[in-house]
Amino acid sequence: DRNTAQEHLPPQSDRDASEELRRLASITNVECMPAPDLGKTQHIVGYGSLMQEHSRTRTAPSAGPASPVLVNGYRRGWFAKGGSVGFDTTYLGVIPDAHSTVNAVLYRIRPDDLLATDQREYFYCRRLVNPSEITFLVNNGMAAQGQIWIYINKPESLAIPSARYPLVQSYIDIFVSGCLEIEQRHGLTGFAQHCLVTTTGWSSHWVNDRIYPRRPLTHQPRAHQIDKLLSENLPQYFRTIRLEAVN
Repeated sequence: DRNTAQEHLPPQSDRDASEELRRLASITNVECMPAPDLGKTQHIVGYGSLMQEHSRTRTAPSAGPASPVLVNGYRRGWFAKGGSVGFDTTYLGVIPDAHSTVNAVLYRIRPDDLLATDQREYFYCRRLVNPSEITFLVNNGMAAQGQIWIYINKPESLAIPSARYPLVQSYIDIFVSGCLEIEQRHGLTGFAQHCLVTTTGWSSHWVNDRIYPRRPLTHQPRAHQIDKLLSENLPQYFRTIRLEAVN
């Protein structure tokens, strides 16, 4: 039988989820954006929007090929509250968690593009990943060496989705389409589904902000694939997605 993402997770109230995030953040002591050792090659773990090639290379044009990996010791979830003054969204983030693993991509980056990525991910902290925490899913000759970075949540940005900071379909589309790209490029059956089941914090605070949502292929070529994955793996949330109110 096909398992849904929520069958992998214990039920939690919003209060319990928030308290657990604060507890994990309180035991994470990390320097935010430390200076890289420029004598070593630099790599980034992309686990959200950075999984999509177009999104990744928009910030880092020189980024090397993305290799699919598993990263042990981190939990991915919808708990990065946007920083806008007005209405915003809840983004993907990760927090250290010894009992969790996420699938992601690993790619080499030049120092100037590392700085550009820092500026893009300004409400996260860049943290070193131990190469022993990386497992490659394909044998493409790439090795876990040099410095490997992952962007983790700042404690003050941790918050679960809400009516003011919902999940938004346009961002989910970038994340899931990146997972589908990797799955199809490397022939990794189930990679995109694994992106969903290793992501916590899915919520009924979810709005469809696609342009012309009744004809989504106009603006999101993978709309049917994305919606099929979401409906099969997150049926209880997929049914509650609402359209953005238009005045």
